[in-house]
Amino acid sequence: MIFGKEALIVAHTNVRKRLAEGAGVRGRPAEPAPKEALPVVTYDDGVSIHFNGEEIMIGHLTGGHTDGDSYIYFTDSNVIHLGDQFFAGRFPFVDVGNGGNAVGLRDSIGEVLSHLPADAKVIPGHGPLSSVDDLKTYHRMLVECVAAVEAGKDAGKSVEEIQAAGLPEEWSGWGSGFINESVFITSIHESL
Repeated sequence: MIFGKEALIVAHTNVRKRLAEGAGVRGRPAEPAPKEALPVVTYDDGVSIHFNGEEIMIGHLTGGHTDGDSYIYFTDSNVIHLGDQFFAGRFPFVDVGNGGNAVGLRDSIGEVLSHLPADAKVIPGHGPLSSVDDLKTYHRMLVECVAAVEAGKDAGKSVEEIQAAGLPEEWSGWGSGFINESVFITSIHESL
C-alpha cells in the first residue's frame, strides 16, 4: 500500500487478481488489498522498462512460488532478481494454494539458467547475494528432491512414508529455514 501512493506498481496479471481477491496463505484468509496497493501495469509474459539508460526486463516464471512470480533482469548491470523463486541455500516456500508448483519452480529456474550469463549476480528473495553457480546448486537440489519424491509416489508410498525416508543427504541442512524438509516434501508431493 505504501508503494502505490508514490510509485507505479508493475506486476504479473495474477498478482493483481490475487491481491484484489484477498488471497491468503496456508489456509489463512486475507482481506482484499486496498486499491492503491494494486498493480496498475500488468503483463502476462513480460515487459521491458527503460530507466536510467538501462533496459530492465521483467518476465513471468510459470509455476514456482506462486502463479504470479517474475524475474527482473537489469541488462547492463547483469543482475537478476528472482524474488521468492530463489531461497539461497534453503528449501523454498511453494505456495500450492496460490498456484505455486515445485515442478514448475524446478523448470522455471532451469529456464532462467539456460539464458543467464555465467557472471551475472543473482539476488534471491531469501538469503545473501548469490552467483550463477549458487543458482545452479539450487536448481540441482530442486531436480534431485522432486525426483526423490516422485520416485516414492510412483512406488505407491504415502507422503508420510516419503517424509520418513527423507530427501537426499546432501540437502539435509537446507531445511533450517522456515520451510523444513517435511513441509518441502509435502509441497513437492502436492505439486506432482
